[in-house]
Amino acid sequence: IYEDVRDRITGAICSAAKKEGLGMFDFGDAVQSLQRRIAAVSLWHPELALPDVSTSAVLASVAEWLPLYIGKAVTVADLRKISIEDVVWGMLTYDQQQSVDTLAPTHIQVPTGSRIRIDYRHGAESPVLSVRLQECFGLTDTPCVDGGKRQVLMELLSPGFKPVQLTQDLSSFWATTYFEVRKELRRRYPKHYWP
Repeated sequence: IYEDVRDRITGAICSAAKKEGLGMFDFGDAVQSLQRRIAAVSLWHPELALPDVSTSAVLASVAEWLPLYIGKAVTVADLRKISIEDVVWGMLTYDQQQSVDTLAPTHIQVPTGSRIRIDYRHGAESPVLSVRLQECFGLTDTPCVDGGKRQVLMELLSPGFKPVQLTQDLSSFWATTYFEVRKELRRRYPKHYWP
């Protein structure tokens, strides 16, 4: 009897999720970031046959994954505790997961040792790395993803995290534009080191 009741509850939740899913589950920033990473690799490498992990696809396949996570979850508060990030990642095979991690890393380490998150944006040609300019001293070439084939778009920031330059050619920036940018930064941030 318990199994039957549980199946009925699961069925009811699955039906509701198809209509009200966005309100029932937590599709927060971490989930959206993962979805965009997978979508980027899918666009760059159709041969990997990555699944559609858009929010609508995740909700459409709720009957396949929800029973694995449901346990005692019956209230919306319980359902919001289900890690949709785990659900999305679980839609990929192990080999596909390895490919996404290799081709679209989550972070890039800069010369200061900081690990800066890469922003994969829907429809953008290149992922974006927003990083304080000072953290890039010593970084001569633009970092790449997609196995070295795709340069990130560097959004260089002031010490106050305001954008000062966009570039995909870091070596050219250091050789030319940096001297103009440095004048302004020295004026606005005199306590900082601007070599």
